[in-house]
Amino acid sequence: MKIVAGVDIGNSTTEVCIGSIETDGSYQFLSSASRMTTGTKGTLPNVLGVKSALMEAMDKIGCQISEINEVRLNEAAPVIGDTAMETITETVITESSMIGHNPSTPAGAGQAAGELILLEHLFRAQKDQSYIVLADAGFSYETVADKLNQYVSDYDIKGLILQADEAVLVENRLHHKIPIVDEVRYIDRIPEGKLAAIEVALPGTSVRMLSNPYGIATLLSLTAQETKQITPIAKSLIGKRSAVVIKTPHGNVHEHVLPAGEIYLKREEIPKYKGLSSINNISIDAGAKKIMKALEAAGNIADIQGQPNTNIGNMFETIKKDMAEVSEEKPENIRITDILAVDTLSPVIISGSLAGETCMEKAVGIAAMVKTKHLPMQKIAERLEKDLHIHAKVAGVEAVMASLGALTTPGTQLPLAILDMGGGSTDAAILDPDGTVRMTHQAGAGELVSMLIQTELGIKSRTIAEQIKRYPLAKVESLFHMRLENGAMEFFEDSIDPRYYGHVVLLASGELLKVDEDLPMEKIMDVRREAKKKVFVTNALRALGKVAKDQDLKNISNVVLVGGSAEDFEIPEMLTEVLAEYGIVCGRGNIRGQEGPRNAVATGLLLSYLGVKR
Repeated sequence: MKIVAGVDIGNSTTEVCIGSIETDGSYQFLSSASRMTTGTKGTLPNVLGVKSALMEAMDKIGCQISEINEVRLNEAAPVIGDTAMETITETVITESSMIGHNPSTPAGAGQAAGELILLEHLFRAQKDQSYIVLADAGFSYETVADKLNQYVSDYDIKGLILQADEAVLVENRLHHKIPIVDEVRYIDRIPEGKLAAIEVALPGTSVRMLSNPYGIATLLSLTAQETKQITPIAKSLIGKRSAVVIKTPHGNVHEHVLPAGEIYLKREEIPKYKGLSSINNISIDAGAKKIMKALEAAGNIADIQGQPNTNIGNMFETIKKDMAEVSEEKPENIRITDILAVDTLSPVIISGSLAGETCMEKAVGIAAMVKTKHLPMQKIAERLEKDLHIHAKVAGVEAVMASLGALTTPGTQLPLAILDMGGGSTDAAILDPDGTVRMTHQAGAGELVSMLIQTELGIKSRTIAEQIKRYPLAKVESLFHMRLENGAMEFFEDSIDPRYYGHVVLLASGELLKVDEDLPMEKIMDVRREAKKKVFVTNALRALGKVAKDQDLKNISNVVLVGGSAEDFEIPEMLTEVLAEYGIVCGRGNIRGQEGPRNAVATGLLLSYLGVKR
């Protein structure tokens, strides 16, 4: 009897399948394990993760690693599924002081304009001038209210800006009600003596005048040119409960145009004209759909580059440089062979803002697939053989092995198509009855989805974005019930932890995870679902179209979904619905009838040892 291990080193996880092979050719699956991939896929740091996974799998059957007769690795070049965000609209950033940070407790309602004056300087006020008063945290709410009540009968006080979170406390003590904005952290940056407009919306509504460039022009008496310059600020205030815009002198207003940049698609050499190739250019500001059309029209891609001295150019150069370092390759041997571009929205910081205000602009999210000239898996096999004193070899192409493993799913038959959806890439393959395999590797998978969620929701933590991607949502509406994202109500006999009351939560396995960001459940759900559709549905159709006979999806009868993202609670259903339009049977794989969509490549590597075919 021999013990053989199939090892699949992926972008995110390293999976192992252990099997025993008898002398008569019979075999038995013994155990499996999964660990996080250590280092970039296809590099020597992977060895640590492989050892850890092998040890776990052998421990399950009470054996030592030394009892393994052969370790079989997947053949794959290192692939980096890197992601970046590039603003595509030529955003004009206006350096002008403004506030619109949506504090939770503004007071009063309405809009007003006036000259800015410090609370302690009210004695300098003029009777024929309207004022917006500034009060820092050094003044108590009683002092602020007393001062305003003292001067309001003599001077035209239109509004109040507070540094402290005390708007309601001040308003309750005022004889004359005015709109009040509080929680302005950098109140010391507001220039006294300048003209400002203030607005506080009624509960449940948002500002109307200051989210409209013509409304700002009306309150601050702006010219047509000044109105054009203030447009990014008006856009950033859409949906805010309160806002302030300050008119600065012309000398303090500057415009910065963010360059979009171009992508250069370099096609492979034309055999008839050896040494010659062609380059297609496509601008980032054309949008994701046109970028992907240009990519499809370019045919076989030798390399993808970005315009020098632009964000997209710097992104591609950084990716290649990082890959050269981890793979110990020369930079000229590093190529970007595929990208996935998706349209999204990205926050752009408004220069001169007083509370970190941003303006949402159209952007393109990009995932890039990077490959080296040489296959370094042999180095990993040699290191494993040296460290473990076990025969190790690179045994099979990843997509082929995934197809073999997927065939162990009950109810499948040849010809069989698989979609392997991981963290960095989405791979597709079709295995025909005669053993022919057609395959493709596409950039973009789970990591790009996480980036889109993080960007569009304005979340600082990538971990939170990952959790939003993985788990369904609910809103805790009382201590004994919550509203699920599908509209259903869930009631509890025991009280829910009061920390979750009024918050959106994620329904993780066995626990609730609170979403600290002040975001409506419906918005989080919409952004999450759209991100998954943009990446996985787009990539599935793109990949299957490349491997289908005559590139016609109707020639595919069934698709098995494998890989980490196939475990997602909604992606498989999305793909099943879309592919049903082509008459394709699609669903999660269940490798060996017990592993779910995981372990397909590792299982295929073990089967390939036997030459097993069904």
